[in-house]
Amino acid sequence: MRTESAPRTDTVTPWLFCFHHAGAGISSFAKWQKILGDTAEVVPVLLPGRGPRAKEARITDATELMDELRELITPLLDRPYLLYGHSLGGLVAHALTRTLEDDGLLPPARLVIGAVPPPHLRNTLLRGARLPDHELIDLLVDLEAAPPAAAGRDRSLWQRQVIPALRDDLRLGEALCQVNADMAVGTPLTALAGRDDPIAPLWEMAEWADYSVTRFQLQTLPGGHFFVRESGVPELLREVALELRQSLQGEYGGESSRRQEDGTRLLPPADLTADLSER
Repeated sequence: MRTESAPRTDTVTPWLFCFHHAGAGISSFAKWQKILGDTAEVVPVLLPGRGPRAKEARITDATELMDELRELITPLLDRPYLLYGHSLGGLVAHALTRTLEDDGLLPPARLVIGAVPPPHLRNTLLRGARLPDHELIDLLVDLEAAPPAAAGRDRSLWQRQVIPALRDDLRLGEALCQVNADMAVGTPLTALAGRDDPIAPLWEMAEWADYSVTRFQLQTLPGGHFFVRESGVPELLREVALELRQSLQGEYGGESSRRQEDGTRLLPPADLTADLSER
């Protein structure tokens, strides 16, 4: 679940853990390391049931997911890190932050959430988790979360190859909302809204302000629900990581990378192929 390693520097290189949207893999993060350079080391976190983890059972239970992520990430908490989650991934990143804080472990220096309303709002797409296949596909097209062909010539392909994973991910999203509604974190939180996103409009993203007891920022980016595929998000995260590195200079020194190789072996390799749901 990582791309190429960032070069070792004289100061600590933060991790950037990235969580993908529903029904997808991690191809949206494939070019991020090149954009972030040595400001952070990108670690895309692939959920089970897709890509190299296709033979593993998908997780729809919030507690089970947190147990898995805690096991994966705890060995890497020897240096500062950032979390970014897009859509479903935003709910995952928020829940993970809260879990790590509750466990007394090192929390992220910044939690960045894109394209998903906070848990108490339960967005329209999550509420479609129990719709029949044809109605769910029509909803995806209406929300611009699927191309028009998904409801036409490609409908059977989507029913076979996309909808099963997507439906389980939506169930996971519902479970995360139930557990974490109104649960604030002590970590600074930034919410990113796509200017033309029909699933997570700006006014709903603004309500993430109630989920951080420290600092909250709301920013808009060009694009619809999948603005994560453009360069705006990694460019913004590069600035966040650079600010973090500068604030930490001298605190960790040149030993920051000594556990890097062993730690990342715990994480499955990156799936850099395009997902059907991302076409």
